[in-house]
Amino acid sequence: MIVVATADFEVYHGVVNELRERGAEFTTVEPDATLPDRTTVVVTGTDHADAFTDVTTIVADPDAPRRAVDQALTAVRGGGGRTIIGVNPGRKPGIAVLAGEIVVAAFQVPLSDAIDVIQREADEATSPVVRVGDGSRLESAKLVNDLEDVTVELVDETGTTPYLGTGSRGMGDVLAAVNIARLEGDIVDTRTIEPTTGELQVIKDRSRERSENNRAIDEMLARRVASGELTIDEALAEHRGQNADLESSASDDATD
Repeated sequence: MIVVATADFEVYHGVVNELRERGAEFTTVEPDATLPDRTTVVVTGTDHADAFTDVTTIVADPDAPRRAVDQALTAVRGGGGRTIIGVNPGRKPGIAVLAGEIVVAAFQVPLSDAIDVIQREADEATSPVVRVGDGSRLESAKLVNDLEDVTVELVDETGTTPYLGTGSRGMGDVLAAVNIARLEGDIVDTRTIEPTTGELQVIKDRSRERSENNRAIDEMLARRVASGELTIDEALAEHRGQNADLESSASDDATD
C-alpha cells in the first residue's frame, strides 16, 4: 500500500489528486502516526524525509507531484529499473514514458514542442534512455540531434504501429511509442540525413500552405529546414526578407 504522510498541504493535495486520478490504492496518515501494516511506500514532504524506516520513502516536490506518484507506483508494482522514453517520430510525435514495464505518462505534441517534453521527462529521471523510432527520417534526425545530456537509441520501428479498432483513432502514435520504448536500439549521438527530392518537395508544399501569399520556399531553405537548422516559419520569414531585398533592389535599378 502507498501511504501519504505529510504536513505539507501542497504536497498532500498534489499527490492525493494524482493517486486518485490513477485509481491507485492508498491511505493517508499524520507524519507522526503509526504506519499501517501493509505499508510498502511512504510519500512525504522534505520536513519528514528521514522520519520513516524499513519502507521505501519518496520525498515529493510540491511542484511535481506526478513524478513522486510515478516513483511510488513503480515501487509498489516491483517495476524497478531505468526510465525509458519511447518516441514515435513525425509531425506530432507520440511519446511514452515507462518506468520498468509500467507506462507512467504519454504525450502527443507538435514536433516543435517534443524536445522540451522529452528533455523534461529525462531530466527528472535517474539514468534514463530515450528510444527514437527510425521512421519519418527527417523528424527522427531532428529529435536525435537536438536531445542533450541523455542516452539516445535509434530503434527499428518496423511493426510497432498496432492495428486500431473502432473508436481508437488518434492513439496509434502513442501506442507505437510504447512499443518503441520496449525495443533495444543502437546508441547514437547524431543522425545525418540527406533529404530526398520528395522530402524536400513536402517541405516546400508545407511552406506554401503556411505562407500568406501562397509562395513556397526555395530548395536551399528547404534543405535547411530538413536539417533542423530552421523551422518552416523561420524559413518563410527569411524567404520574405530575401524577396523584399530583391524587390527593393529592382526598384532602385528602375529609378536609376
